[in-house]
Amino acid sequence: MEASHPLANAPVRQGVLAALWVPCDEDGVLKRAGMARHMAFLKEAGIHGILALGSTGEFVRMSLAQREEVLAAVIELAAPLPVIANLSSIRLDEVVSLGHSAKKLGAVGASLMPPSFYPVSQADMLEFFLRAADRVDLPFYLYNFPELIGNRIGLETIASFADQAKMAGIKQSGGEFAYHESLIKLGREKNFAVFSGSDTRLPEAFALGVSGAIGGLVNFVPELMVHIYRACQDGHPESASEAQARMVEIGTVVNRLTFPLNVAAGLEARGFDPGAPKTVVSSQSRELYRTMAGEFKQLFAKWGLPSSR
Repeated sequence: MEASHPLANAPVRQGVLAALWVPCDEDGVLKRAGMARHMAFLKEAGIHGILALGSTGEFVRMSLAQREEVLAAVIELAAPLPVIANLSSIRLDEVVSLGHSAKKLGAVGASLMPPSFYPVSQADMLEFFLRAADRVDLPFYLYNFPELIGNRIGLETIASFADQAKMAGIKQSGGEFAYHESLIKLGREKNFAVFSGSDTRLPEAFALGVSGAIGGLVNFVPELMVHIYRACQDGHPESASEAQARMVEIGTVVNRLTFPLNVAAGLEARGFDPGAPKTVVSSQSRELYRTMAGEFKQLFAKWGLPSSR
């Protein structure tokens, strides 16, 4: 039996977590062997945990049954690393059902985005969050990504949720980088952690006071992001200047293709099989994908980042 990880049975309050990519075949069936290889790579790089079924994991393109199957595999393969399960859905019953599965499977926390597609008032959003937290016995991490969801979590909603529920943290993603500052201030008042999804701006985020990072780019350059985290934690962010410059260079490449297909290109460049696309992809995007994977491969070779092949 593997030794217990220090964070395995407690809410994750800091560190670098992978917003995990999920490789599936053309029929949507999980490629478990590929995930196992990828997970071993992430562990070797020293990451601190996993966010399962997040936006990088394309949860919206899976049925509830598929999400439960993937979550079970992730928690088993990630051990002893802690796993936060993203329960997000427009339907509360699906949130609760997946939450009960996550609890039984051994997830250490539950992540939750606002309901998507329709506009949602802050009062209704808070009620949705509170009803989920009341019925799922896990620490909660709110997940703000308005560019994808279409609804932004306001500070007053976060504060009210922290006062009434078991809130462990929040993940801030998207273009509103300055929102980190308000979240950090509130987190200190309400005792919850703030994680950043701004993978290419981590030194700035850590300087503001975020506790950790939860990112898609962790999937293929975990060693760079762990190095940046450790340098900032040790009070010597300047020692990660080369790693940060590389992250910025990765950002200029990755932004040319839509998310999360761009993450798959990085994974392929590191020698992993990202599986089949979970949605329709045009010939134009496929060509750009191949070009990007080639560019990433050249960068990784130049930097001495080994391929898994």
